[in-house]
Amino acid sequence: MKKVAIIYGSDTGNTKEAAQLIAAQLQEFSPVVKDISGCSAEDFTAAGHLFLGTSTWGFGDLQDDWADFLPRLKSVDLTGKTISLFGLGDSVSYPDTFVDGMGELYAFFSGKGCEITGTVPLSGYNFEASRAVKNGEFVGLPLDADSEGHLTEERIKNWLDLIKPLLQERV
Repeated sequence: MKKVAIIYGSDTGNTKEAAQLIAAQLQEFSPVVKDISGCSAEDFTAAGHLFLGTSTWGFGDLQDDWADFLPRLKSVDLTGKTISLFGLGDSVSYPDTFVDGMGELYAFFSGKGCEITGTVPLSGYNFEASRAVKNGEFVGLPLDADSEGHLTEERIKNWLDLIKPLLQERV
């Protein structure tokens, strides 16, 4: 089994809560759960599969702790790592920048030699635009705790059902 780490950045607690829900459903893999504000580069190199979560702020901005941390990863070799992204946004108040923070993480990590898994179809989401959409799908799991919080647990479960077989692979 691959070592699993769940790393998130959260200002209001919604992304932290999503990370904890993901960890609860992955407990058989003994995931390490960390806030990005307390991470080091070693947290990214120690795990084979990284679940990375962020919220979106302002007009599509990446969560501040992530924005501060990413420059420290520029020279870190992440070749061979598997990454699954999850992002939080508000599709009602910010429909034109929905989960753009997740799109920012995708842009950074897709250039680091990582395999990014866990795309999600657009169906079932109401929004106008998102930098987290590539090739007609979200690059990871979009969550909306503000307007669609009642769907969060089901969306996480369905997403993880697709990703769990990848965690069984030998390193």
